Amino acid sequence: MSGRLVLAATPMGEIRDASPRLCEALGSADVVAAEDTRRTRTLAAALGVQITGKVVSFYDQVETSRLPMLVAEVAQGRTVLLVTDAGMPSVSDPGYRLVQACVAEDLPVTCLPGPSAVTTALALSGLPVERFCFDGFPPRKPGARRAWFETLTSEPRACVFFEAPHRLAACLQDAVDVLGGDRRAAVCRELTKTYEEVKRGTLGELAQWAAEGVRGEITVVLEAARPVAADPVELVDVVERQVSDGARLKDACATVAAEAGVSKRELYEAVLAARRD
Repeated sequence: MSGRLVLAATPMGEIRDASPRLCEALGSADVVAAEDTRRTRTLAAALGVQITGKVVSFYDQVETSRLPMLVAEVAQGRTVLLVTDAGMPSVSDPGYRLVQACVAEDLPVTCLPGPSAVTTALALSGLPVERFCFDGFPPRKPGARRAWFETLTSEPRACVFFEAPHRLAACLQDAVDVLGGDRRAAVCRELTKTYEEVKRGTLGELAQWAAEGVRGEITVVLEAARPVAADPVELVDVVERQVSDGARLKDACATVAAEAGVSKRELYEAVLAARRD
């Protein structure tokens, strides 16, 4: 019988978010690799599940050294269940190295979907999140953190990231300094837990709120950068190329203006001015 690696999402706080498949996997896996073995045993007890397999720790400091043993277990036909303290393995948590190792040996890997702070925060943010990027934790040092925010000045997707509560105020102030106080964001705190809170507003408003101190697990959703309209003068050559290919001037102006998000009239006038010059 072929073994397999199973990644399983665990509740972020609300125990009832545990899926029936997670309960089944905890009770039947041959090996349970857990970020914190005590928390996993507590979770299983709360779910009324008895773990019958071997439980081994699998956190950042031992992740690399545990890989050969866990890959060998899968290769020998056993089911290895990987769980973290909360949410989905591999998402700012241990996991991807084990997936890589199993894939390299052509061993089966599957996933039991479930809670994720990333998608939960996106849904609650109230921001346009059809397209988004996830960036883990910002750099801790102010200079590196500001440089990181610089990369988001023109990011066309919403950005979601985690932050430690004691660094949130400084992080948001850096965001204000680099991105401006008017960019919208949402700070999601203690998702699915008793004191869940979502603060929505501009970066300036959120930085002022966070300055008073914030507790709990934090996920931040940052609005995508607003597109900057092109200068009609910079689009004259694009219009003229379409005209040289046979398009009428007004039709070419209408097409290019719609694509660039500029005024058709202003673009038409810019073309005529360029021709006069």
